[in-house]
Amino acid sequence: MSRPFPSRNSSPSGSFVRVNGKIRAREVRVIGVDGTQLGVIPLGEALTMARAEGVDLVEIAANATPPVCRLVDFGKFRYEQAKKDKESKKHQHANKVKEVQLSPKIDPHDLGVKIGHAIDFLCEDMKVKVTLKFRGREMAHTEYGFQVVQKFLQDIVAYGHPDFQPKLNGRAINLMISPLPRNKRARHPSELQGGQPAAAAPAPPAQPRAEQRPPQPAPMRIERPPRPDEAKPASFNNPFAQLEAKR
Repeated sequence: MSRPFPSRNSSPSGSFVRVNGKIRAREVRVIGVDGTQLGVIPLGEALTMARAEGVDLVEIAANATPPVCRLVDFGKFRYEQAKKDKESKKHQHANKVKEVQLSPKIDPHDLGVKIGHAIDFLCEDMKVKVTLKFRGREMAHTEYGFQVVQKFLQDIVAYGHPDFQPKLNGRAINLMISPLPRNKRARHPSELQGGQPAAAAPAPPAQPRAEQRPPQPAPMRIERPPRPDEAKPASFNNPFAQLEAKR
């Protein structure tokens, strides 16, 4: 027995779709299998048409008067809906806004870190809000703050573009940066560094292999005793000779 309500195990985020006998309207506007409009038909006749075509009667617009139904296989319908939801989620990051705060006296190293964070956000299709605040007497030299903002924009020009020119609002400079389209945006620096592996060093040329010969025995050396008439070489110097002569 079919139930008109979703089960407890079903996902609460997914919209409930009525199919076949779960449709409660007396008359429905039917869309054929090929996408043609078949007009307003009583529900029983629409179910008969669905059985004849071997498909399901799926309610796609429940709030319309009368409700709009489609002759389609329910498994195929769910696949198409899941595909559309996945495509729509890819563009949800563009609605997210990340904020980056700067100061007129920011250190160059800290500015590079802020730029790196902004590049990460822009590569994920997020907008970046840049805020530079002045404190105390820094308001007397707002040109230094504009110089920092211009340096920030120059370093991210390959990843995003400002929605408007930097302007001073009260004690802060505000700016909104939108990501460039994927086909016009530069690749992330991490992808450029680790994109392609380094080429392996060429192997040294193989040396010609010498013919292996069996090891030959070393020639026998015969030592003869020294003769008494042979004098020692003049270069021989015995440091103990003088001590023996004194004895």
